[in-house]
Amino acid sequence: MMIRKLLVASFSLFAVLAVQTRDSAAQSSTPATVAPAQVFGYTNFSKEANIEEKFLAVPNAKLAGEHLKSLTAEPHIASSPEDHKTAEYVAEKFRAAGLDTEIVPYRVLMNQPKVVKVEAFDPSGKQLMSGPTREHVEGDPFDKDPRVVMPFNGSSGSGDVTGEVGYANYGRLEDYDELAKQKIDLHGKIVVVRYGGNFRGVKVYIAEQRGAVGVLIYSDPQDDGYYKGDPYPNGPWRPDSGVQRGSVQYLFKYPGDPETPGIASTPDLPDSARVNPEGNQPHIISIPLSYKDAAPILEALKGPGVPQGWQGALPFRYHIGPGGVRVHLVSEQDYQRRTIWDVIGKIKGVDDPENWVVVGNHRDAWVYGAVDPNSGTASMLEAVHGVGALLKEGWKPKRSILFCSWDAEEEGLIGSTEWVEQHAQQLTNAVAYFNVDVAVSGPDFSASAVPSLKNFMRDISKSVPSPMGDTVYQEWRANRHGSNEHRASNAPPQPGDEVRVSDLGSGSDFTPFLQHIGVPSTDIGSGGPYGVYHSVFDNYAWFVMNADPHFVYLQQMARVLGLEAIRMADTDVLPYDYPAYAREVKAYIESAKRKAVDAGVAGLDFGPSLDAATKFATAADHAHQLQLNPPADVAQFNATLRAAEAAMISPAGLPNRPWYKHTIYAPGEYTGYAAVVIPGVNEAIEARDSARASQQLTVLTESLEKAAQTLENAH
Repeated sequence: MMIRKLLVASFSLFAVLAVQTRDSAAQSSTPATVAPAQVFGYTNFSKEANIEEKFLAVPNAKLAGEHLKSLTAEPHIASSPEDHKTAEYVAEKFRAAGLDTEIVPYRVLMNQPKVVKVEAFDPSGKQLMSGPTREHVEGDPFDKDPRVVMPFNGSSGSGDVTGEVGYANYGRLEDYDELAKQKIDLHGKIVVVRYGGNFRGVKVYIAEQRGAVGVLIYSDPQDDGYYKGDPYPNGPWRPDSGVQRGSVQYLFKYPGDPETPGIASTPDLPDSARVNPEGNQPHIISIPLSYKDAAPILEALKGPGVPQGWQGALPFRYHIGPGGVRVHLVSEQDYQRRTIWDVIGKIKGVDDPENWVVVGNHRDAWVYGAVDPNSGTASMLEAVHGVGALLKEGWKPKRSILFCSWDAEEEGLIGSTEWVEQHAQQLTNAVAYFNVDVAVSGPDFSASAVPSLKNFMRDISKSVPSPMGDTVYQEWRANRHGSNEHRASNAPPQPGDEVRVSDLGSGSDFTPFLQHIGVPSTDIGSGGPYGVYHSVFDNYAWFVMNADPHFVYLQQMARVLGLEAIRMADTDVLPYDYPAYAREVKAYIESAKRKAVDAGVAGLDFGPSLDAATKFATAADHAHQLQLNPPADVAQFNATLRAAEAAMISPAGLPNRPWYKHTIYAPGEYTGYAAVVIPGVNEAIEARDSARASQQLTVLTESLEKAAQTLENAH
C-alpha cells in the first residue's frame, strides 16, 4: 500500500507541476519561424504567409491537454455509449469553430467478447496458468474501471479448442516456413507468437493456412517491456500484465465492414445487400496475452531449442514444441451489426468548393487511447480551433476543407472506409487526404506520404516551430539517422541526406483514400518510447508521465496538421512533385528486376515498365515547369495534375484482393501494415509466379503510360 500511496502522490504532484508549467511552455513555443519568401504552388506567397502566421498563433497546449483529458476520461470502444459521447464532444468543438457539422452513422458487423479463456496444463494435467489476467499496476488511476474490455482480438473466431503448442516467433511467413523445415506440423495445434514483425492479422492468417486451430499473441518484454527499459509505472514500457488488444481482420484483403466491401454500410442498407462476412475474417480463435500469462506456457514447452533470433527476453530458454504443455482456448464472440459514428465538419471553399482537402483522425480506442488515437484527436481539435479563428476574421479557403473524426478504426478502418465508399465519386476531386493517428508518444517527428507530397511535407515542417526552439524540420533533420521510421516499407533506400518521408502501407485511415480511390495522402506522428500500445495503460496518467507532460507536442502536431490543410486549400497550383514520384517508381522497378534475378524468376521483361517510367519522368519534368510558370487556365491544369495520381489506380485491383487498386502502394499480404511498393509485381515475384508477375508488369506499364500521357497533355 505504501508503494501505491507514493505513486499516487507522485502522479498528483506531477500533474500539478504540469498544470503550473504548461502555459509558459505553450507560450515559449509560440511561432518564431520566418515565413518563406516563396512556396511551391503559390505565385505570390505573401498574403498566405500572413494567414499562416495568424493560424500558427492559435493552437494552444493547455487546451489540447484539456481535450485529451476529456476524451480519455472513460473507456470508449467503438459503438459504445462512451464512444458516442466522444462523437458529441468532437461535434461540439467543430460547431464552435464554425464548421458545418454532422454526425454520420453506419451499421457495421463487429464482435465484442462474451467469454475469453486460456488454460494451460502439463502432461500430468496440472494447471500451469489460467487467463487472461486482468491488467493492473499499483497506483494506476484507470485500470479498475469495470468498463475496461477484457483482452480480446477484433475479428477473432469463436470456439472451444484444445491442442498442443508450437512457438512461431513473430508469426512471419519465414517463421512458419522455418517450423515446416523442422517438420513441425501445425495442424490441430495452437500457435504462440509474439507481437512485432508484421500485422497481427497476418500471424493468424498464416496460422490458419497451416492448419492451426488457435493463436495466442503475446507481448515479449524484449520488444516493448523491461528489456527496453523501465516498465510503467516506473517508465514508459509495458508492464507484465499489459496486453495488446487489436483486430486480426484480414486487412490486406480489404478493410471496413466485413459484409460490404466496396459498398457503404449506411443504416438503411438492407440486410439482403450484406454478404457473407468470411471475405476478410479469420475462421480460428485468436487471443492476446500478457507476457505474465504467456510465460508459463513458453517455459513448459518442449521440443528443439529455438533458432537464432527467436529467443525473447523471458528468463528461460525458448523451445518450438510440441510437447510439455497443452492449451485450452474458449472464445465466445458476440457478433452484431452495431452503430458507429463518424463526425464530419466542413468549410466550403469559395473558388473550388468541389475540390476537397480532407483531414482525418480516428476517435475510438480499445480502452482509453491517450496516445492511440486521442493524442491525434486533441491535435486535430486544436487545428480546428486555429482554422476557426481565421474564419471568424473573415478568411475563407479556396477549396473546401473537411475535418473528419472516424469511428471503429481499431476494428478494421471501418468508419473511414465506409465514408470513402459512400463518397467515392465526390472524392475523385479531392486534392489531398491528411491523416493523423498516433500523434504524440514522444518528441520525434516523422511522416509518410505519396512521393508527390513528400517535399510538401518537408516544407510544412520548415514552417512550424518546435518546442525545442527551432523548427520541426530542424529537429526532424537532427534525428534523421535514428530509428524513427514512420511506416515500414520494402522500398529501396532513398539517396541523399534529406529527412526521410516514409511510404504509406496500411494500419490507419489513409488506406481507403489512397489505395482504393487514389487520393494523394500523408500521415504524421511524433514518437517516443511507447510500450503500452492498445492496453489499459495507454491512458492520461501514462501520457503526462511519459509522452508530453506540457502538451506542447500536441500543440506542434495541431500546427502541422492545420497548416497542411490551409496551405493545400489555398494553393494556386497543386504542389504535387511528380519528378520525385517518377524517380521513386523507377527505383522500385529496378529493385524488383534485381529481386526477380535473385529469386530465379525467369522470363520477365522489365523493359516496357522502365520505358514507361522514363516517359513518366519526362512528362513530370514538363508539368513541373508549368507549375513554376502556371498556364492561364489554372483550374484545368490542376485537374490534370490530380488526374496523374488517379492514373495509378487499376480498376481491376490487385490479384486476389481487388479492393486494393493502387499499382504503386499497398499493404503487403504477408506484412499487413508495411508498404509493399509496386505490389502486384513484387508479390508475384515473391510467390515465384512468373505468369502473374508478367501480367502485373503490364498493368504497371499501362498505369505509368496513362500518368505520363496525362502530364504530357498539360498546357
